[in-house]
Amino acid sequence: MIPPPSSGTSTEVSAGGVVVRDGRVAVIVPTRRAATGHKVLALPKGHVDPGETPEQAAQREVREEAGVETDLVGELGEVRYWYQRNGQKIAKLVTFFLFEYRSGDVADHDDEVEVARWIPFEEAERTLTYKGEREMVRRALGFRA
Repeated sequence: MIPPPSSGTSTEVSAGGVVVRDGRVAVIVPTRRAATGHKVLALPKGHVDPGETPEQAAQREVREEAGVETDLVGELGEVRYWYQRNGQKIAKLVTFFLFEYRSGDVADHDDEVEVARWIPFEEAERTLTYKGEREMVRRALGFRA
């Protein structure tokens, strides 16, 4: 569990989505690299803006980063982790939601994303860079069963 911020730390709150369509999941390769410098395969996610609910933020981020319009199915859970930026320790909380594809094209993503594409559930569960996001795909599979 991430404790509340103390001196030298801050907390960021984000939301993201597992978007499903015909047995596939929308994934992105952000322009920002991992701390190691490697490319990341991720789910679309981003900060919750003032006045937004986490659900609204997740749906907006999916539209911006994966280029698709969606319908909310339900909440999948939270991923919590720490990272460092400019020598400051940051606690991150990301709430993920399950969405069904409604319309749009993954090629219509914003400039924070190198590529967005559809991959099979099983591939996403194996190849997403971060363990917490792989868990959200597993939960989406169970949610839909």
